[in-house]
Amino acid sequence: MKGLKFSPKQRQVLTWWMPGSPHEGREAIVCDGAVRSGKTLAMGLSFFLWAQTCFQGKKFGVCGKTIGSLRRNVLSEIRPKLEELGFRWMEKRSENLVTVRFRGRENEFYIFGGLDERSADLIQGITFAGLLLDEVALMPRSFVDQACARCSVAGSRLWFNCNPAGPGHWFLKTWIQEAEKRNCLRLHFTMEDNPSLTEEIRRRYERLYTGVFYQRYILGQWAQAEGRVYDFFSEAMVGTAPEGCDQWYISCDYGTVNPTSMGLWGRKAGVWYRVKEFYFDSRREKRQMTDEEYAGALQTLAGGREIRGVIVDPSAASFLELLRRKGWRVRKADNDVLAGIRLTSDCLKSGRIVICRGCADCLRELEEYVWDLGSPGRDRVKKENDHAMDDMRYFVSTVLGASGEGFGAWAVERRGL
Repeated sequence: MKGLKFSPKQRQVLTWWMPGSPHEGREAIVCDGAVRSGKTLAMGLSFFLWAQTCFQGKKFGVCGKTIGSLRRNVLSEIRPKLEELGFRWMEKRSENLVTVRFRGRENEFYIFGGLDERSADLIQGITFAGLLLDEVALMPRSFVDQACARCSVAGSRLWFNCNPAGPGHWFLKTWIQEAEKRNCLRLHFTMEDNPSLTEEIRRRYERLYTGVFYQRYILGQWAQAEGRVYDFFSEAMVGTAPEGCDQWYISCDYGTVNPTSMGLWGRKAGVWYRVKEFYFDSRREKRQMTDEEYAGALQTLAGGREIRGVIVDPSAASFLELLRRKGWRVRKADNDVLAGIRLTSDCLKSGRIVICRGCADCLRELEEYVWDLGSPGRDRVKKENDHAMDDMRYFVSTVLGASGEGFGAWAVERRGL
């Protein structure tokens, strides 16, 4: 691994299981803390080195929130470094299986996504010699418990890493606060534990986050969400709609009894502006609109512009189908709420998105959108004043998220209404 340097804490992760280590008798390891702190790389490398050093012909589990995120964030990063050491890596994507050979030993690594409660069913019936769970705080407890129960081979060990969540989170209470009881080594990481980060990059991350996200992702604290969701947003951040935008999207949070909110987004010089909106509250107006009326409102909002895509509330099946029939390029929105809020916070604070003065309901909700403090142990937002917030989040998550800007092959040609 040419040119790769490890911090003392990373070296501890790499060697904790080795003979002579003061921690070799531990049955599990937890690495939690700040983003970009080097814990994922060190843990991934150590897990595969341990498996190939200690076992032959066994099965292992490698789990992430989704299989896609696991491949992107873990496997694609560690594979070239392991191959430098002489590992042979053969992947069958259709079976979510990686076979690894090293120094005459061969083992199989099964890849799983722990997205929701149903994921626990996927992992039943397999016996593992070890388990790596990346982003474990984002997984349901049922999946993690089921996965851990599959590790029954003599000498098997559990490997967990995550960024912090709230102080009532089940993983904090069950594994971190009871680490000694579970014979588990807990290592807390900060950005200073990642020697590849320069001071300039550390300062950039510190400027990027605010509020609860700063406490969790920069300080590495299991902090309580409280107050306004976008507590940093101020009047000084409100913009003016620019001329000459080169791309356009519309985002939509659909409601029948609840309000429907649509935002028109235009890109100018790499910045996305929410230049106009449509907002209809049936309770306030004392009448409901039909899907056809909403489609007409969307067309009016578009105003003859070439709309590259319409991102719609994924639960709005009838409205999605109507828009498709009318020729709009549509896509179900990415509806991961907490990840979407975090990404939206980043984009607002960095100026990647700007809310313009004509978007009165979006600006109002930015002031009124708050965390629900009545749900201990779980991060939730109050289901009030959240409709423009949802359509804004849909746009950011789906267009500006990890998949990058644009929709690619799903688009169809728009026809006139």
